[in-house]
Amino acid sequence: MNTIRSSAMLIALLFLISCGGGDTGTITSTTTQSSGGDDEPQSIREGKGIGEITHVELTADIDENMVEVGKSIYDMKCSSCHKLNDQRVVGPGFENITNRRKPEWIMNMITNVDVMLDKDPEAQAMLEECLMRMPNQNVSVGDARQLLEFMRKNDKERTGQMDAAVN
Repeated sequence: MNTIRSSAMLIALLFLISCGGGDTGTITSTTTQSSGGDDEPQSIREGKGIGEITHVELTADIDENMVEVGKSIYDMKCSSCHKLNDQRVVGPGFENITNRRKPEWIMNMITNVDVMLDKDPEAQAMLEECLMRMPNQNVSVGDARQLLEFMRKNDKERTGQMDAAVN
C-alpha cells in the first residue's frame, strides 16, 4: 500500500515539475514567418490558429455573466495547470494572454488542442517550452467563449489592458 502511494506521489511530483524549471517571467512566443505558400492555412498566417472558430465578436465592455461562468470552468478544468498570473505550473500562466494572442487562436487552442499542437507553429513553440501536451478537456465553443471573457477580465485587472492582439 505504501509503495503504491509513494509511486503515485512521485508521478504527481514529476508531473508538476516537468515544466517548472528556468525563468518564471512572462512567456514570450515565437512567431514563424510564412512565405504565403499554400501549405499553411490562412488562419495560421492570420494568427487565428486551426479550428472552427474563425471570427470572435468582442465588445468593449466585459460581460460579467460570461465571466462568472468562465471562472467556474477555469476552476474545474484549467486551474490545476494554469495560473492567472504569468507563472507557469504545467502550462503557461494566463496573464496577458488576450494581449498576446487573438481571441480566435485562444478559443481554437481550447476547443481543438490536439490539431493546434500538431500543426500551429505558436502552439508547437509553447509545447517545446513546456514539454507537456495540454489534454483535450472537451470544452464546447460556448464554454470556450466564456473562458475567453474570463481571461479578458483577468488581463484587464492584472495589466490594465485587454484585447491588444485583436489589431
